Amino acid sequence: MPVDHYENFPVASILMPKRLVPAVEAIYAFARSADDLADEGDATPAERLASLAAYKRALDGIEVGELQSDPMFARLARTIDHYKLPLQPFRDLLSAFRQDIVTTRYAGFEALLDYCSRSANPVGLLMLYLYGQAGARNVRDSDAICSALQLINFLQDVAIDRKKDRIYIPLDDLAAHGVAPAQLDQQLADQRWRALMAFEVARARALMDSGAPLAKRLPGRIGWELRLVVQGGLRILDKIEHAGYDVFTRRPTLKPADWALMLWRALRM
Repeated sequence: MPVDHYENFPVASILMPKRLVPAVEAIYAFARSADDLADEGDATPAERLASLAAYKRALDGIEVGELQSDPMFARLARTIDHYKLPLQPFRDLLSAFRQDIVTTRYAGFEALLDYCSRSANPVGLLMLYLYGQAGARNVRDSDAICSALQLINFLQDVAIDRKKDRIYIPLDDLAAHGVAPAQLDQQLADQRWRALMAFEVARARALMDSGAPLAKRLPGRIGWELRLVVQGGLRILDKIEHAGYDVFTRRPTLKPADWALMLWRALRM
């Protein structure tokens, strides 16, 4: 399955037990298609919201045991039933996708974290349920890792999001560093922008570090996969720093050489 634009989801990883791959693919299909309804194509906002409302009705039907005629929802229903997955994470994802349609700015960090709690954290929570590891401490650390990954993705995609008329850097952070929203259009990585990005990178790294002990605590394959996820996010932050925080001219991405370094760092965790 292609994973290029749903970066927080470790789909069909070579470290994932084969028995879980169908379940992860079923969850991914729901999340990816719903996200595309919110973001892709030429539909109007009203049409996008109507399409997501249909997804919500399907979840409501799954909750009460209605048979699903759509193959994607039928497969999702079987997965939810087999693994006794909670429905709230799926509803939270839909809530975040709806928010993407109507909200393009975030006044402060708390509002942005609230969005991350619904756009990213449900993915980690569902993975913990699949592995039977959804204790309170694990969920707390998973939430930190997933929110950090979402924040890192925002820092990667400043230029891409601006073309969609979205700004995911809190407006009060922009103001505190003397960066006007219009500067994002100019793609000017001056001293004020670098100071702003240094602040955002440090905060994302601190959040990732706070959740990283989960990767050492979880047993077997899920622990090793999560170590690589954590190191991947931290490596992107390194590359943003090494580029002088200029994410306008080149989007930081992971290259083959980065994976060797990530593996080495994962082994040392």
